[in-house]
Amino acid sequence: MKKRVYTLLVEHFKNWGISHVFGIPGKSISPLMLELESFGIEYVLGRHEAGSGFEAAGYALGKKTLGIAIGTSGPGGTNMITAAGQAKEFQLPVLFITGQPSMQETGRALSQDSSQFGADLVKMFEPVTLFSARIERGDLLYLYLKHALEKAYTGEKGPVHLCIPFDVLMEEVESFYLPLPDHISPVVSGDLDKAATMLDEARKPVLFLGKGAVMSESYPQLRTIAEHWGIPVMTTPGGKGAFPTNHPLYLGGYGLGGSRLATEYLKSGIDLMIVVGSKLCDMSLSGFTADMAPEKVLQFEYDLTFAGKTIQAPTQVILGDIQSNLTRLVRRSGASAKAQESHEALAARAEAAVAATTQTEAALSAGTAFRSLRAALPKDAVLFGDAGSHSFHAVQNFEIIEPGTFFFDEVFIAMGAAIGYSIGAKIAMPDRPVVCVTGDGCIMMHGTEISTAVNHGVPVIFFVLNNGRLDMVEKGMSYNTGRSVGAVYERPLDVSLFARSMGATAYRCETGTEVERAVRSALRSDTAAVIEVMVDPQEIPPILTRLLSLD
Repeated sequence: MKKRVYTLLVEHFKNWGISHVFGIPGKSISPLMLELESFGIEYVLGRHEAGSGFEAAGYALGKKTLGIAIGTSGPGGTNMITAAGQAKEFQLPVLFITGQPSMQETGRALSQDSSQFGADLVKMFEPVTLFSARIERGDLLYLYLKHALEKAYTGEKGPVHLCIPFDVLMEEVESFYLPLPDHISPVVSGDLDKAATMLDEARKPVLFLGKGAVMSESYPQLRTIAEHWGIPVMTTPGGKGAFPTNHPLYLGGYGLGGSRLATEYLKSGIDLMIVVGSKLCDMSLSGFTADMAPEKVLQFEYDLTFAGKTIQAPTQVILGDIQSNLTRLVRRSGASAKAQESHEALAARAEAAVAATTQTEAALSAGTAFRSLRAALPKDAVLFGDAGSHSFHAVQNFEIIEPGTFFFDEVFIAMGAAIGYSIGAKIAMPDRPVVCVTGDGCIMMHGTEISTAVNHGVPVIFFVLNNGRLDMVEKGMSYNTGRSVGAVYERPLDVSLFARSMGATAYRCETGTEVERAVRSALRSDTAAVIEVMVDPQEIPPILTRLLSLD
């Protein structure tokens, strides 16, 4: 039986259990838009294609399935490239579909041309995806889609891109069905005995957890390893959500937003650093000095590219699927978790900290804002940190009760990405509170996606720290050079007014008590809520270990 290409694609989405597809329509992809409605799949109309791509990635993360973003040809596709780059860094399977004018007209002057004669989207997507191809005939759909799915789900995992010209979408081809891959065996290392020996022999080790520890969802394995061998734990900014922050073995963060305790421990002489899922980038090792270097490194990674490249110490790499390797390590070693103190006192401690700080502060600090946020949120609330000082304040001050509830990237770190991620994740997880931690600078990049949340009934809480500047840039530049240029807004954004103009519920807070009250109110709301937090513009964020050299 023959079907049109656009029908086959949408049938696959439906059979895969995809309930929402994200994008902005255009002529070259209009057949797909119409067919989505016919199959009962909600088309989430974004306000910018990058925002739609972020939303598709958030949906993939929250629902643990394929995210789908559709953009038209030319600028519609180029606008999605940033979202693809961010999805690749998070290792999220997202299918980016872009359009193109009809193949039979290729070579002529065409509006929004996506071929090699115009803006070649296939080439542009190649560095930020695992597979990028143009389907130039309808009968190629089966193989190209199969290749894309296998790349999205195998090993590294990540985004893929298919560019489909208008006339190819309209072709009739033989019907087929491809399931989402679920049978691909994870890669397991043959060096786990070496890893177990290194752990057994370590005198003063440390677990150093990165974003890969979060994305691999290795929380019970990491806790078992820490407790069985009695290993202190520290997290990179991206690894913040991998371990409960009030656990007795937790030393705090390292890198931007890190703790003094973690720094002092590294300086005390480490013989083994167990790195789990971290590229050890400049944000993760900010402030790292030669006297902190361990004698040896044991590194669990899914990709060899950056392993053993940064810290100058003998490195044993355990390559392959992180969760599978950690699980087998635990089993081989007979490791078991030890009982630890409960989390019952966490809320009371947070509230006490808020009360103590708000009594003496002349202006609201970011630390108080995040402690107030923690006091009001249930323990299973999921947070997405955006690019900027606000997230590093969160890294330093927001306590994690349940691992897997904080997502932040310190490598690609696209401004405004968390806005879209939180919308897509809330659609995927309607029964869990979802909070976007962002700032006024990020809001001015992709804040119009709040309108997307309002129009589609997605009750995300947008927690916006407003200090009238690009704070991380302004403070970092001033600290390193004595002055800053182009980082302070002459007329700051009225975030609450902006939010109300799009139909969101809005709050403006200047004290910790007001923050807590606003969060509790927002949790009861059935629409998107924006909490504007007026923080001290002169507060120094925890980012000054990252030096800027103009030599």
